[in-house]
Amino acid sequence: MSGHSKWATIKHAKGAADAKRGQMFTKLIKEISIAARMGGGNAEGNPRLRTAILKARGANMPKDNIDRAIKKGTGELEGVNYEELTYEAYAPGGVAVLIEVLTDNKNRAAADVRNILTRAGGQLATAGSVSRLFKRQGIITLDGEKYTEDQVMEAAIEGGAEDVSLSDGIIEVTTAPEDFEAVLDTLNAKNFETMSAEVSMVAESEIALDNEGTTKAVRLIDRLEENDDVQNVYSNIEIPEGFEAE
Repeated sequence: MSGHSKWATIKHAKGAADAKRGQMFTKLIKEISIAARMGGGNAEGNPRLRTAILKARGANMPKDNIDRAIKKGTGELEGVNYEELTYEAYAPGGVAVLIEVLTDNKNRAAADVRNILTRAGGQLATAGSVSRLFKRQGIITLDGEKYTEDQVMEAAIEGGAEDVSLSDGIIEVTTAPEDFEAVLDTLNAKNFETMSAEVSMVAESEIALDNEGTTKAVRLIDRLEENDDVQNVYSNIEIPEGFEAE
């Protein structure tokens, strides 16, 4: 794994420990709530809810927060009804961007996404033109200062992981979507503390731009991620080692 996927993973894993934790928890709560609303509050019989809970646990969300989110989704507690939307777009330089939205106001969300794209030099794409460039993959991250790559690799491979790598102080474990839960359970059973854990969309191949083009694309992605209605942003840009936005 390299490029934007690795860069985004490192950025998000580090973000979990700083001021972005609150925003991350808000998005996780929305994800859990809608999964519970659609498939019920029993995680054993609701694969989507089970995955959302695992993602929340991977980010070290307190159990009480998870339980409240489930109850809001099932109606036991008063909550908000969210709608799911997916936008396909291109950032400057032809970078493919997949934008997943959970919102209580789809008109506002649509206007915001279009506005962010337009201001940053991006544009919406036709349905299917971007999504076909991505595949689903499990990604689990751990602190490389707390554990060694070999320690994590032994446990992860035992659980069925595809690969383990270390970059910028973050250990990344990748899995097939169907093996994600088993790998995470194995790591948890061996008392590894994860920084993040999710089934993500990963680009099949990446494109490289010069530093100016990369900066423009990264700024667009960051603005999208900062929007409260945007749940996830995936792209196929390759980020060079040591990249710093201009």
